[in-house]
Amino acid sequence: MSQAVKPDRYVSFVGIDGDGNSRELIMMLRKHIDDPQKTNAFWEKFKEKLEKVGKPEENSGRSLDELYLIHAYMNNISELFETYEDQPALDLLEKIEAESC
Repeated sequence: MSQAVKPDRYVSFVGIDGDGNSRELIMMLRKHIDDPQKTNAFWEKFKEKLEKVGKPEENSGRSLDELYLIHAYMNNISELFETYEDQPALDLLEKIEAESC
């Protein structure tokens, strides 16, 4: 019985869909932070940063992507998913952290 080889970011990013996983996680996050009952000033500012993804001309020449924002705000994102008991999102966040951050 053979075991599937898991991608290892320390060897290669081959087989890791960091961009796709990041976009999926942001969609899961938006389900919470776009809800007026769940958002706050922090998440509203975070949404402003999301609007600048792929638009360096709107961000002093810095190009942001979803993975960067997830990595930079991992603890905040994790806390939000824990608060709302969103296990699928927590699982994906853990996967992203293990594979890409």
